[in-house]
Amino acid sequence: MARNRYMVFLVLLTFFVISLLTNILGPIVPDIISNFRVSLTAAGFLVFSFFIAYGVMSIPAGFLVERFREKPVMIWAFVAAAIGSISFALFPTYKVAVVSLFLIGTGMAILQVAINPLLRVSGGEEHFAFNEVLAQLFFGTASFISPHIYSYLVLNLRPSLQDSNLLLLGLRKITPAALPWVSLYWIFSAIAVAMVLVLCVSRFPRVQHTDEERPGTLEMYRSLIRKRLVWLYFLAIFAYVGCEQGSANWISQFLSQYHGFDPHTTGARAVSWFWGLMTSGCLAGVLLLKVFDSRRVLIGASTGALCFLSLALFGPAGISAVAFPLVGLFASVMWPILISLALNSVAQYHGSFTGILATGIMGGAVMPAVIGRIGDQFGLRNGLILLYLTFGFIFSVGFWAKPLVNNATIRLKKTDLSTAA
Repeated sequence: MARNRYMVFLVLLTFFVISLLTNILGPIVPDIISNFRVSLTAAGFLVFSFFIAYGVMSIPAGFLVERFREKPVMIWAFVAAAIGSISFALFPTYKVAVVSLFLIGTGMAILQVAINPLLRVSGGEEHFAFNEVLAQLFFGTASFISPHIYSYLVLNLRPSLQDSNLLLLGLRKITPAALPWVSLYWIFSAIAVAMVLVLCVSRFPRVQHTDEERPGTLEMYRSLIRKRLVWLYFLAIFAYVGCEQGSANWISQFLSQYHGFDPHTTGARAVSWFWGLMTSGCLAGVLLLKVFDSRRVLIGASTGALCFLSLALFGPAGISAVAFPLVGLFASVMWPILISLALNSVAQYHGSFTGILATGIMGGAVMPAVIGRIGDQFGLRNGLILLYLTFGFIFSVGFWAKPLVNNATIRLKKTDLSTAA
């Protein structure tokens, strides 16, 4: 299969943009609370409005791609993201934020469904695994960078600082002086519009979807949802994304509220390192999965995440600021392991099962909102204790999972060779 390097780069760039727009919510939560004067529950609901779009759109997005193909669907997705970003940049109020974040989330959910088959075809099936890892590196790099962009804009758009470059001068004219962080959404608007223009002039290859990539029929979904195992893995994905977003979106607020750290610097830096260590942890996970059974790796990762979550919540200020990012390091291997265990545990209808699992991303909508609600009533630390339940459920998967096919390890390969001899 001929490789289309330009299209591979375009897909990798799309992964970068998705992450840039998605994982900025954590650093801006303290600003949302202070500037809009809202409760922790209301701040959590903004995260809910973004991630519930994944739950709503994951399965329909598959049908849209099947019907209209990748290019127009990706253009529509970036148009939705541009409209959402521009709306909030022009009218930075809480109510507009709810609608705009849902629009942005809708666009990102559609893109996630469209670009994986495109990456397989553009890069060649034999290079798909490598390109998937590369895509995750692009995704993680953007997650690491976005809090630093936030810090740069907030610190340099202060009214007292007049000496600026052209970018800052332009943003200062169109951004409310009291809300410098809103300038991020002008940046996102420009990026989304630029992506629309790039997509319009790009030539897309013809994608023949595999059985795993097709959305499937209603009968397939009915067959799957009758299985207890399907619901268990749905809950596992729900719990994982809830852990990821429930941690990342409250780090800055927790460090500010309990330890007095500046959310524009220390808080943003902690969130940045959470995503940065999550990215580097994926590379370490690749090596571990070549040596150990994936269920053992999952049990070890869950144990590590629970230990560092405890240090983050109950340790002194310096320990807490370091422990929160380390939760991300141990969480990094959970997503690929859970997905592979799930898909290797059913014999058919993998495309439909993938759609059901993707719907579990709504855990990223529910958990931050519930944590905020508990936080308003009993304190944010008590709200974050809820993460013990979700990490605990992921820990349990390592014991009850019985995949039809185990991950290939060096030890397993040696055993197979000995048997053959």
